[in-house]
Amino acid sequence: SPASMAASPIYQRAGLVQFGLTNSHPDFTKAGDFIWSNSVSQADEQPLNAAFAVNRLGFKRIAVLHLNTDWGRTSKDHFVAAAKKLGAEIVAAEGYLPEEKDFRSTLVRVRDANPDSLFLVSYYADAALIVRTARQTGLAVPVAASSSIYSPKFVELGGDAAEGVFTAARFFPADPRPEVQTFVSGFKAKYGKEPDAFNAYAYDTMVLFGQVLREAPELDRKTIRDTLARVKDVPSVVYGKASFDTTTRRVAGARNAELVVKGGSFTLWGGGKPTN
Repeated sequence: SPASMAASPIYQRAGLVQFGLTNSHPDFTKAGDFIWSNSVSQADEQPLNAAFAVNRLGFKRIAVLHLNTDWGRTSKDHFVAAAKKLGAEIVAAEGYLPEEKDFRSTLVRVRDANPDSLFLVSYYADAALIVRTARQTGLAVPVAASSSIYSPKFVELGGDAAEGVFTAARFFPADPRPEVQTFVSGFKAKYGKEPDAFNAYAYDTMVLFGQVLREAPELDRKTIRDTLARVKDVPSVVYGKASFDTTTRRVAGARNAELVVKGGSFTLWGGGKPTN
């Protein structure tokens, strides 16, 4: 978040570890060697999204709609660069303001660019309105979006227009990976409900620091930093096994659960040709 990034130079000057478990902005860890995160940054997520869209879904002429904020522009830039590298063409890229409520004229311009697909860098409320308006304006192409739409609210607000929309999540409770299923069953037994991605990141962070505290020869600021750099293959719900890239101070090896809205809920995508 902007607030935690603003605080980073203070932590760095004090030689105190600042650890972000939900900080996806690529610049978060750039303030110095005491700033770390196990969140997946947009620099890692968006190339995964581009590979899903281009290599797996077959998107070739992509129109991108993105929230015109620092997060939205950064995410869009990483997606566009990765999609182009994979051979796709970006036929339109349109930013919109956070309070935007009418996407008709934007989507008419996008439709006139003749895309074969649409990619959204949006939150769930915007994305739901965009897919509903796309249907109304006759823009009948497959849609994929960043993980920020992954919420039951997207399906609820999007209605029929949400059906068939693709996204990818770092954490999906029905992911068959053993580490995910062990965590989900344990969380349900303790709290009586299904965990979300924030719960998974928080759990991973506690496991990580348990490992750091066991391995650190002494508990001072510099040693904690040095031990974060040294721990390897820490059990992780989000990553499977977590080890840090000591240059970026982020966990290497982000992975996707590829999802599609089917029958009114997010489900694992099993392959096949996307429909509009």
